[in-house]
Parts: sequence; structure tokens; C-alpha cells
Amino acid sequence: MDITQDIRLGIVRGISYGVFGPPGEFMPQLRALGAGLARAYVTWNQVEPEPGRYDWTAVDALLAQIEPGDEVWLTVVSASRWATETPTDFLPASPAKEPTAYSLFVAALVAHCAGRVTYWQCNNEPSNTGLWTGSADAYAAQVSGFAKSVRSADAKATIVLGGCGFDVLSSPVDSEPRRFFDTVLAQAGEAFDLFAVHLYDDPRNIPGHIADVRSMMRRHGLEKQVVVGEYGGPTLLGFRELEPVMQQVMMEAFSEPAPTMDSAELAQQAETPDRAAMRALYARMASLPPALQMFMQDCPPELQAKRDRIAAREIVTRNLLALSEGVHRSVCWNLAPEVPNYRDPLNLMGFLGDKLALMDFEGTALSKVEPAGAAFRRFAAFMQDATAVRRLPSDPGIIAVEVVRSERGPLHVLWAEGDAFDGEDQPARPLSWGWGAPTATVVDALGVPHPTELREGRLALSVGVTPLFVSG
Repeated sequence: MDITQDIRLGIVRGISYGVFGPPGEFMPQLRALGAGLARAYVTWNQVEPEPGRYDWTAVDALLAQIEPGDEVWLTVVSASRWATETPTDFLPASPAKEPTAYSLFVAALVAHCAGRVTYWQCNNEPSNTGLWTGSADAYAAQVSGFAKSVRSADAKATIVLGGCGFDVLSSPVDSEPRRFFDTVLAQAGEAFDLFAVHLYDDPRNIPGHIADVRSMMRRHGLEKQVVVGEYGGPTLLGFRELEPVMQQVMMEAFSEPAPTMDSAELAQQAETPDRAAMRALYARMASLPPALQMFMQDCPPELQAKRDRIAAREIVTRNLLALSEGVHRSVCWNLAPEVPNYRDPLNLMGFLGDKLALMDFEGTALSKVEPAGAAFRRFAAFMQDATAVRRLPSDPGIIAVEVVRSERGPLHVLWAEGDAFDGEDQPARPLSWGWGAPTATVVDALGVPHPTELREGRLALSVGVTPLFVSG
């Protein structure tokens, strides 16, 4: 599938749609934020809880919400209590006991969706040992069978390789995660159409990460389009100075092999090593660096507000840095909490990602737009008819891009490089910016208008770490 004709911004619903409760409505909310692409997960156990018996409850709930023009990306998780080598209804994904049974399941699922799902993905981050229990060879074999089944049931379907995450992008060339992807690319290069990269660390690394995964593919003679399957920020991965504290927490949390995560076991909330580590971390909360406290539940309000401003900035910068490298699909992690009205501060994965949600529940209704959700909506409105993003020459330390739009006038976005936590406290830099349109409106990523004067084809701007949108 050629996805280079337009740009689409997407949002992930989460990793457990219909696993911990009824599969609820989310597509209208996602569209209201301006997203044109939805990514959701479904597990083998949901669809085929017993051999040959199909339950379409979660899948039909999703299909009923799709409208013309929506693009849907379905990540199919090979988690089953009866059909996989590691029995579970949730995570980690595992190789199928019988490839034939897996092929029949995938073919039935794709046929049931009748062409309404655009993108199909075989599991997620397979090099991550907490999400896939098999080897690289086993994943290569499974994704090859997956691709054959998908294409036989829907010739127009597009197949996305399981996401390439921080475990790969942050590691040296001879690391185990990189060898994993080398094996998959060597053995299953024809089993996918798009290569998904996950971007959670320092936004400044994004151009290098995209160049890196393209080089990984070229070593195997592959030229596939790159998509951003997940991104989000701020995350702890973007704060190198917090590594000593978090290394201690991670060592305590992962001193034992990752447990199987079955929904029934998770509901019991046993005192696992990661929960014990998080309990110890919260006991020290007041003495922790402010940049770490802002990720914690019930942090001081001023730190929560700072985190929200960073998130608004990074929705813009992460997207534009990726899109300026030729990416045309970018999917934000994530729309909302997995379970309504539930926060568990002792859950390690929740600690890493809960605050990335763009929306929250009010009672049973998914209706509260978080500050990051409002920032996504503003950005999506600017990008609605975008077809390309290009870097522009600018002063040292200033990032400038041009957004090409098919139906509206010019759009330039500018921001200063700076520290994610303290950068907003630095004075903005004066900049004289060339502008060819007869008028100019300037508003920043937080929605604040910036008065400016256009004189002899130039704008007088004050550029800080918060991106400025300049439009005609």
C-alpha cells in the first residue's frame, strides 16, 4: 500500500480492548481529537477461546464504530490459554503450538473484518522479552504464516512488522535485540509491507532512529516504508539524568523473569517484585528529583502542570521530526486508560505510561480531554490536509519545518532546542523569519496567540522550546 499521498495522525486505544471489561466506544472520541487512524489490539484468546469456537464480541464492537474514511490498524496478539506455548489470555505473546491452528484463526479474523481493517500486525515489539516468549526464528516463522493468511483473506490488506522499540534503538549493533530483528528481516523480509518504529526517548534522537531502521532493512535488501507505530512523551527514557534512580528500581523489579500476565492473575494484584520496587519508590517520593516526581501519581500540582506542557510540546516535535524524515503515518500512545476509573501507582507499566493518556473517563463515559489531548487536537487541526513535512534552514539551535497542505496556505513550525524539563525557563530567542504570504497568524503548541508584525516579508518572532505555528 502506498501511504505517501497524505499524512495521517493516529491514536492507539490501548493493549487490552475488551480483555478486562466490555469493549467500549472510543472511535467517536478519537475522531473528535482529529485522528484519522485508530490502532487497537485483539488477542487470539478473545476471538477463539476454544478450538473452533469463535467469539466476535470485541471485534464486532470495534467494527461497529468504523466510519467511511477511517483507517484501522489491528495488532493481533498470539495469546491463548489453549493454543500457544505459553498459556495466557493477555501477555506475553507466544508461538502457536500448531501453525495450522494459528493460520486458520488469522484467516477467520481477517475474513470476518471484510476489508474494513487497513493494517494488520503480528504481535508487538517481539524483541522485547516481556512481550514475546519465543525466539527470533519463531517470530519470523509466525509472521510469515500470518502474512500468508492475511493476504489470502484480504488481498488489499497492509501488513505491519511488529514494532521496533527502545530495546533495539538504544542498543549497540551486536546486541541481542538487534540480532533479533536481523534474523526476522533475513527470514521474513517479504512478510510485511511497513516497518513500525516506536519513539519514546529524547525527541532529538528521532531522525537518527528512522535512519537507523532504514539501514537495518537495507542490509537485507529491503526498502519498506517506515511508520511510527507508537510515540509519547515525556517519558523516563528522555531523561538520562534519572537513569541511576530508575536503574535501581528496574533491577529490583526485574531480578526475576517476567511473569505471565493473565487477566485473572492481574486482577489479584499480587505483591510481585515490580510492585515492591514501586512501593519503595513512592516511599521516597518527596526526596526524588522533581523531573522524576512529575511522572508519579499525586505529584505536586506545579510539576503536573509542567509535565502537561512538556507533553503538549512533544506531541508537536515528535511528530514533525518523524514526518520530516518521510514518515506519513504516526500513531500516538495512547487514547485513554485501559480500565475506566482505575489507577494503580504500584503498577510499573502504569508508572511508565499512565500519564500519556490523551483522555480519561468521567464515570462510565470516555469524555474528559486531558491537556495533552487538547494539544493533539490543536496539532491535528493544523495538519488536517497535510501531504508532506520538510525541514527548513534556520539559525543554529532553531528547528524549522514547512508543512505542505493541499487545501490551505503555508504553515511553518519553529522551536528552539532545549532541555525538556528546564528549557521553558530559558529566555526565548529573537528571530527574523522570512514569510511570503500577505498575512501571518502565530499561535504556540499550548494554544497561546503570539502577536507579530509582518514587515517587508519578514516576521519578528521570539522562539523558545514551545513550538510556534505560523500560518497565512
